[in-house]
Amino acid sequence: MIKNGDAPAHSAAGRVACFTRRVLSHSEGRILFAGFSLALIYLAWLGLTFLVSPADFHSFVGMTVTHILFGRAAGIMFGFALDYGYAVVVVVNIAIETILVMLFYPLFVLSLRSLLIIGFMERLMNRINQAAEANKDNIKRYGIPGLFLFVFIPFWMTGPLVGCAIGFLLGLRPSVNLTVVLGGTYVAVFAWAALLKKLSDRIAEYSVLAPWVLVFLIILIVILGYLFERKRS
Repeated sequence: MIKNGDAPAHSAAGRVACFTRRVLSHSEGRILFAGFSLALIYLAWLGLTFLVSPADFHSFVGMTVTHILFGRAAGIMFGFALDYGYAVVVVVNIAIETILVMLFYPLFVLSLRSLLIIGFMERLMNRINQAAEANKDNIKRYGIPGLFLFVFIPFWMTGPLVGCAIGFLLGLRPSVNLTVVLGGTYVAVFAWAALLKKLSDRIAEYSVLAPWVLVFLIILIVILGYLFERKRS
């Protein structure tokens, strides 16, 4: 016997299942699923870290938040300021970048196709789309090497999020787009880490607080760049 309250619930479950199948029928939907899976693994790792070493847990959360809010240079320098080694800082920041790309790229594509629209992210999507449109023709001229360099170089409004949006607008297959964008991202993380590690070690000779001063300087530059870009637009 079916109760009166079961029909709406079954209907809602059916709509969710139908929507899920529809999203997963696209390559971007499957990439989104993989991105969520990686995010859950990363959160599980943070949870395990909390059980083993609460101090490391807070440090890694701080590195993660700093990277997400202020970019790879700030996230990497944050790790070195906490006196973590090159390998740890590189692995953590590569994991963060990978998850961000594999979540943002499919969300961007699915929102353009009106398959999945997230209200609070709409403003960000529009800004990324505008930046991608503004740089698309220049990148198109140089093809895949141009996209790789666009992701690698540390200029304002460059990087993996805008890069994967440009790759989509240029008609690159999802596998090619992700390979180029993540490849450029990984090389950039290795390069930034090598540069900032040397700089951190050098300035730490003068004061243990000097690396933190550099962290705050990087964050300040990012904030000023954001305010300038916002005012210009």
